[in-house]
Amino acid sequence: MRKFTAIVCLAAAAACLFALAAAGARPATAAPTARFGIQDDAWLRYGPGTLDTRIARLKGMGVSLVRINLLWNTVEPGDGRYDWDGYDQLISGLHRAGIEPVLTLVSTPAWANGGRGTNIAPTNGVTFARFAGTAARRYPYVRRWLIWNEPNQRRWLLPDSPSVYVTRLLNPAYGAIHAANIHALVGGGVTAPRAATGGVSPVAWIAGMAAAHAHLDAYAHNPYPLNPDETPSTGGCTHCTTITLSTIGRLVAAVNTSFGSGVRLWLTEFGFQTNPPDRYLGVTYTRQAQYISEAALRVYLTPKVDMLVQYLLQDEPDPARWQSGLLTSTGVAKPSYVAFELPFAELAHTSTTATLWAQIRPATGGRHYVLQQRVSGRWVGVGGLSQAGTGGVVKRVVHAHVGAQFRIVDAAAKITSPVLTLS
Repeated sequence: MRKFTAIVCLAAAAACLFALAAAGARPATAAPTARFGIQDDAWLRYGPGTLDTRIARLKGMGVSLVRINLLWNTVEPGDGRYDWDGYDQLISGLHRAGIEPVLTLVSTPAWANGGRGTNIAPTNGVTFARFAGTAARRYPYVRRWLIWNEPNQRRWLLPDSPSVYVTRLLNPAYGAIHAANIHALVGGGVTAPRAATGGVSPVAWIAGMAAAHAHLDAYAHNPYPLNPDETPSTGGCTHCTTITLSTIGRLVAAVNTSFGSGVRLWLTEFGFQTNPPDRYLGVTYTRQAQYISEAALRVYLTPKVDMLVQYLLQDEPDPARWQSGLLTSTGVAKPSYVAFELPFAELAHTSTTATLWAQIRPATGGRHYVLQQRVSGRWVGVGGLSQAGTGGVVKRVVHAHVGAQFRIVDAAAKITSPVLTLS
């Protein structure tokens, strides 16, 4: 499926639209703090065009941050011997473009753990602290750092112990990064939504980190859905120790209890597999687009959350692997591509009205848009040209019943959101 485009020609109607500005809705007054990003290391490195054109594409989509895995075993293959060639251009390019790099320190080199695999914790925290501090000094403009990835699952860290994670990885890195950059923020946890075979649940992991006296500025978590029936707000298990986006309240409560209300939340990987090609865990393209919008709204309604990172821009070539991208493996945009650029969802409803929510990205505020409703097969403007509020947020109350269809048109970018059908 190709990227949604406006059915109406905005360029030809621009003068008319601006004449209607006085009839537009007042800007939303909310001041969201969350930022939305992408992680797709392979596409950034090897995707079509040059690195600069790929970064420019992300910028045009409204991506405000990019998560990158900074592989310890690649950067420091020998004790004290560093090779940054695979990262310098990428990280500095994002920074120059105004996209925030968020770096994940992960993967133990063999020399640091007695010749074992990259998922085996280092023998002690001194070597990891040195690596973390060196990275923070090399990239002084990087503000947010993540310590490891999904350490509560054995394929990422052994021993799968929150105490080992805190004493050999998190706390040593926290001290070294802050010593190198007083403005840095360090995210700990970076947990998977469930334990998997032989792992530790995120709820138990949080409690274990607290018992080990973890130092962190934010708790990071990857709140993937556990099955295709789960939405960003419904379907999660209510009496278990998994944490998905639909049960984000469980994460808020656990983090507040263990670390205090001052510790922020970073949602560092998230996405929905699509069918095609994933016939078992995938949702339809239309449903993925809907869930991308609803996830953005869910984050907006959870003020403790500072970021949500979409995992993959483009599907992996192997259909047995990750198919959560906004592009197919051949580079064709799914409807979710536009949903990321212009998320549009239903915030609330009564029997006769609905409150609609959207965010026009890049979220700079002052962006103009047109709300349209489908009436007798035609798209009709509702209130003329309007201005988005702080953070590009739109909140509009409309008189409508279940089944009514709406869409948002970004007047400047000439982008039309996926159709929202009231439910």
